[in-house]
Amino acid sequence: MQDRGMEKWRAFASIPEQYIGLQEIINKQLEIPKPLLTEDQMGQMNQVLVEALHTNQKVYLTCYKHGKHITETGFIQFADPSRDLFMFTDENSKLKRKVKLSEVMNIQFV
Repeated sequence: MQDRGMEKWRAFASIPEQYIGLQEIINKQLEIPKPLLTEDQMGQMNQVLVEALHTNQKVYLTCYKHGKHITETGFIQFADPSRDLFMFTDENSKLKRKVKLSEVMNIQFV
């Protein structure tokens, strides 16, 4: 006789497809809808973006990605409104990455 180990305590994980399906349902329930921004909010964000770019000040950046709000701290290096993106350098990891302007929910000075 051989013991099944920890599998007997994981009832929903006994069928991998079922476990994956349940995890997808849980993730969809946790998603937050993307909020709509007013013209005033977009104008304020634009002013902060331009000022942070020229003065190299640290900013809090809140983006909407995959149903979540992600907040990071860092510096804005380059902006290209015609391509709807800007370069953002994260304060902790010092990695540069491209961020779409359409994903930005809020920009504030630290």
